[in-house]
Amino acid sequence: MEENTNIMESETAANPKKTFWEGLKDFFGKDLVRYIVKRVFMFIPTLILISILVFFVIQLPPGDYVSAHIAKLATEGEYVDADYAREMREDYGLDLPVWQQYIKWVKDIIWTPTDSTYYRLYHSHHNWKFSFAYGRDVWSVIKDRLGLTIGVTAIIMLFQYLVSIPIAVYASTHQYSAGDYISAVFGFIGTAVPNFILAIILMYLSYKWTGNANVGLFSSEMLENGIHLYNFGEFLKRMIIPIIVIGTSGTCGIIRSVRAQMLDETARQYTLTARAKGVSERKIVMKYCFRAAMNPTVSGLGGVLSSLFSGSTVTAMVLNMQIQGPVLYKALQSQDMYLAGAIVMIQAILVVIGILLSDIALAFLDPRIRYSGGNR
Repeated sequence: MEENTNIMESETAANPKKTFWEGLKDFFGKDLVRYIVKRVFMFIPTLILISILVFFVIQLPPGDYVSAHIAKLATEGEYVDADYAREMREDYGLDLPVWQQYIKWVKDIIWTPTDSTYYRLYHSHHNWKFSFAYGRDVWSVIKDRLGLTIGVTAIIMLFQYLVSIPIAVYASTHQYSAGDYISAVFGFIGTAVPNFILAIILMYLSYKWTGNANVGLFSSEMLENGIHLYNFGEFLKRMIIPIIVIGTSGTCGIIRSVRAQMLDETARQYTLTARAKGVSERKIVMKYCFRAAMNPTVSGLGGVLSSLFSGSTVTAMVLNMQIQGPVLYKALQSQDMYLAGAIVMIQAILVVIGILLSDIALAFLDPRIRYSGGNR
């Protein structure tokens, strides 16, 4: 056979009489637990390095928030003298060297004393600093949209995988059929058409058919009264366009990737051997080929979480979505470094968590993966 260690051999070597729960207990054996603990401890230096890069990259454009604010006032016909600009830089700590600003930023996030002004105002020991653009503390700006962003991200991810995986499996098992060609055409269209163009087209069609473009995730009535059970259906209706627009591009990529991997796996020697031994085609496809074909898709979970968290920023602005993408864009535009840094740090944390989850999922999907020298 081509591969000495394939999925079928690994599972044949395992005890066939084990129940699902016994297998799950063995899966989370000591070596995997040690691996998870080690990766959690690696989060700290990883996030420190990411925070250094984020903070210094944000500071690369010339000028700072005060310069951008003064330029904005100048366009409105207001004059700001040098003394006032100097006082603003001192108040915001922008007169300090960059490395001192970074150290103060990280130190205040980790722990802010009880006798500090920030704690007296916000009753929190974690000071994410002040957002220049919004005139509030950074965490309150992020918190306003964090729950909604996570909810939208979860819904779009669910849509992507529930739609793309069945289509990919069907296309790979019915190669060159009409369904395969149709999925390929829609996949190429979804990949080629820019998201914001698709968003505008769907908004126009929605307006023509229903009289409402369904822009934004909330209507004016929902913003005034809040989301309740009676208007939750309105929220889901407004989610249709964002799900189609943002989810379609990722869905098309997953379809092409899983289809290609499935076709590669179904042509391998171990599948031919399984067919020769009388194993059913359904079992070969779903239990062995599908699990191996999902490896590349599961490996990219961290990047998917990060990209969906911010959303397609241009698309989110076109659709007037109340998520983190437009907030990050405004922060970068106004050089609001603390707000931009906090949002990018949250995205980095999602990437690290996503990579850990993908590693665990890969070990569950592929029995050939081991985290120690011996068997689990």
